[in-house]
Amino acid sequence: MKKILSSALVAGMLLTVSTTASFAIGGASGPKIDYAVQGKLGELVVNPYDVAPLTAVIKNGGYNIKNATVRIVPKENGQEIKYKVADGELKTHGGIPVFGLYPDYVNKVEVEYTKSYKGKDETLKETYEIYTAPVFLDVSGHKGQKGVLFDDIEVVTPAIDKFKDRLYFVNNFQNKTGKGTKVVWNNPMGGALEWNYNPQIFILDTKGEVRWYLDPAKIYNLKSAFNAGVMMGFKQNEDGDLTWGYGQRYAKYDIMGREIWNRELPAGYVDFSHSLDDSPNGNYFLRVANANLKRLDGKNVRTVRDVIVEVDKNGQVVDDWRLYEILDPYRDNVLKVLDQGAVCLNIDASQTGHTLSEEDLAKMDDNNNFGDIVGSGPGRNWAHVNSVDHDAEDDSIIISSRHQNAIIKIGRDKKVKWILGNPVGWKDEFKSKLLTPVDSKGNKISCGADGAKCPGYENDKGGFDYTWTQHTAFKIDEKSKGDIIYVSAFDNGDSRGMEQPALPTMKYSRAVVYKIDQKKMTVEQVWEYGKDRGFDWYSSVTSLTEYQADKDSIMTYSAVAGMQFDIATGAPTGLPSPHINEFEWGSTTPGIEIKMTNAMGYQAWPFSIEKALSK
Repeated sequence: MKKILSSALVAGMLLTVSTTASFAIGGASGPKIDYAVQGKLGELVVNPYDVAPLTAVIKNGGYNIKNATVRIVPKENGQEIKYKVADGELKTHGGIPVFGLYPDYVNKVEVEYTKSYKGKDETLKETYEIYTAPVFLDVSGHKGQKGVLFDDIEVVTPAIDKFKDRLYFVNNFQNKTGKGTKVVWNNPMGGALEWNYNPQIFILDTKGEVRWYLDPAKIYNLKSAFNAGVMMGFKQNEDGDLTWGYGQRYAKYDIMGREIWNRELPAGYVDFSHSLDDSPNGNYFLRVANANLKRLDGKNVRTVRDVIVEVDKNGQVVDDWRLYEILDPYRDNVLKVLDQGAVCLNIDASQTGHTLSEEDLAKMDDNNNFGDIVGSGPGRNWAHVNSVDHDAEDDSIIISSRHQNAIIKIGRDKKVKWILGNPVGWKDEFKSKLLTPVDSKGNKISCGADGAKCPGYENDKGGFDYTWTQHTAFKIDEKSKGDIIYVSAFDNGDSRGMEQPALPTMKYSRAVVYKIDQKKMTVEQVWEYGKDRGFDWYSSVTSLTEYQADKDSIMTYSAVAGMQFDIATGAPTGLPSPHINEFEWGSTTPGIEIKMTNAMGYQAWPFSIEKALSK
């Protein structure tokens, strides 16, 4: 009896499996969806490309759909996200792309669309309920990491009406982990790979809610030399998609997580970090280094943060700017006054307040010390270029060189056009390229005996000052015309006046805008913010200032504000508290301020869902 029952059960099970398999594969009736469908289209797929967990696609169910609109119903007192979907996006994703879901929440999503079937168009409105999981990112295991991922976000100044619909793309990263440091053990002179941090990439609304984040697991591996590094240089291109780089790669994805390309750097270059600029000509400008340079002394080195390579849309190298051949890699005046506790990515609390001497620099040559260390000459971090901006108007590039305290414009002919920076220590061939500071009436401004201490040097209002260890030097195309151009920058403020102050707490950072007359070779400071905030808003490294044409505004991100150390021991007393601020053009009153406590920030900027999905 038992055998008979067993045989019957087995036969029934086989029949069930066979029937289910037939339905799943298709069979005579064609493909079949054998799970719940909420509405009048097809299946719901959350995180469709395994990269963006707070996105979804409502599949088209075999219908031709068009004219779609999506609205994420906000939480109480929350921010609405509503956008039209371009018909091309409906076809690309095989349905309606949904962006901006709240994590760990049953989201109500209203969709309106036109469905075509049997020669007839039908316009429908539906509401879908979509649950998403809590935010998850890999962790280091340190107890101090509890609650620092996305939990402590404070809207300090609520958005004015002009900015209430803003979404802010945030490029942060976590501290090093045991996983990530192991990959560099056999690479002691590591460049970008030495800075091997888990990414923390997300989008905030103006209420401080996370509405999108990148799950890097499918495209990033801390243990792999060619799939790790710091994810940096994120930018939303004019086509709405995202580009960025990390270590030995650069990539392009859409906001739904669909890969467009993810490539290794061209073989002659290594160590991407900081900046990837897209140009109107369709090419990309990457801040990299030379994979193998024969120095004049016969030594072979890998250079550090001092090459710009231009590639076309297919990854073919078009041109490069080898800055050790264009500038003076042995100008060491700035290197001697840098705070060695905060050399951009290398934040070493034990070196806080320390500077390098002439003897220290000489020992590097004597001991053949090369790699991502502050020092003069190719093979060391003498330039530390942290942004590149292609000026298509005259086919030149504008770079920010942190370790030269200078913003520099260089032509396609590899000749320096101008230098916005203090005049200390430049060779004769560059002195004629230095911009002269002037006031609003065109009168020359005196900056002291050596030219390093301008009227705006002290912590007070007014006057003019240069930038010091600055980041993100960007031309403001919309305000510029001909030889008169505007340039924005984040003036970090370390080594201000070519010295370290008596107390670290005397330091401050600024967001600043300059007006440059390229014909007269003059520069005027037209806007600044940050002096009044003092040390609390001071960011020793990273950060951003950038003009936003859609709202005629200035966006700034003081990315490591609030980083403090125990002066006696040098030990960090906590992670920084980055600040997002956006200003109406000309105003010094923030139209919004968002503070993130306990976070390592790099850059942040306004993200456009319309550009991403509506075009």
